[in-house]
Amino acid sequence: MSLAIGSRAIGSLAIGVDVGGTKIAAGVVDEQGRIVAQLREPTPAGDPAEIARVISTMARSLADEHGATTIGIGAAGFVDQDRSRVIFAPNLAWRDEPLQDLVQQATGLPTVVENDANAAGWAESRFGAARDARSALVLTIGTGIGGAIITDDRLVRGANGFAGELGHFIIRPDGRRCGCGLRGCWERYGSGSALVMEARELAGLDARLGARLLELADDDPREITGLHVTQAAQEGDVAALDCFTTLGTWIGRGMAVLAAVLDPEVFVLAGGVSETGDLLRAPAQRAFRQSLTARRHRPEPRVEVASLGNDAGLIGAADLSRLG
Repeated sequence: MSLAIGSRAIGSLAIGVDVGGTKIAAGVVDEQGRIVAQLREPTPAGDPAEIARVISTMARSLADEHGATTIGIGAAGFVDQDRSRVIFAPNLAWRDEPLQDLVQQATGLPTVVENDANAAGWAESRFGAARDARSALVLTIGTGIGGAIITDDRLVRGANGFAGELGHFIIRPDGRRCGCGLRGCWERYGSGSALVMEARELAGLDARLGARLLELADDDPREITGLHVTQAAQEGDVAALDCFTTLGTWIGRGMAVLAAVLDPEVFVLAGGVSETGDLLRAPAQRAFRQSLTARRHRPEPRVEVASLGNDAGLIGAADLSRLG
């Protein structure tokens, strides 16, 4: 199944909602992807009914004030083919949750539910770093790896709505154990969590090489964070730069696998880790080129850094709601 730019409500304002583990962001978005107004509330992560109530209250308030006519919800989890139910969410208490019905009944507005990475990727393809491409792979690199597949201006969702779980193809057989139950998943090597794991291991094994990382973490390798690694790398610290090189190499290798399967025009690096810019993009692009099939005989997909930041999920969810 795929969704395309088709019968869109031209000129309409839409509400986008991005539901995260700690906060819910809701905003009014116009046809150009600009946020007109925005609200934020804490996420009552353990109470599905309360999550739906908070979403509905925020959306109703924005709709009443700005005249928005549809609601799109970006949810961190598996969303069904009909874009109505959250089948499973790893960090929220959603299990086969009829979120669309609950919000529609409370607000009286047409509502669609979409995976949050799909929503963010759609925003980058419509308004952001991939807006000039008809096919793109958007990688949301944070604690794990999510993604969105856009082909011929269509969001590819798969037979059950679960396409785009890019972090869970096996890049290293029998490798590190993953929270999904498998071993060797891409996100166990190419995510923000992997960056921190690499830095902690390096500093724990070689205190001299990891001296700056340890200094930032009060001499406890277990307290090293992604922010510490980024700060040290920006200062030119050899150990931190090596950690980014390792991370980027795994990301680039995975991108080459995806290019062989999907042949996109552009890869967009999104999510929190992408905000490090060329610290991540440079080694990722280098490894990608080295691993790309038939690289001397084909156009090379571009590698871009996302441009919409934390607002991408909200913007994409709003825009997708116009598709009905």
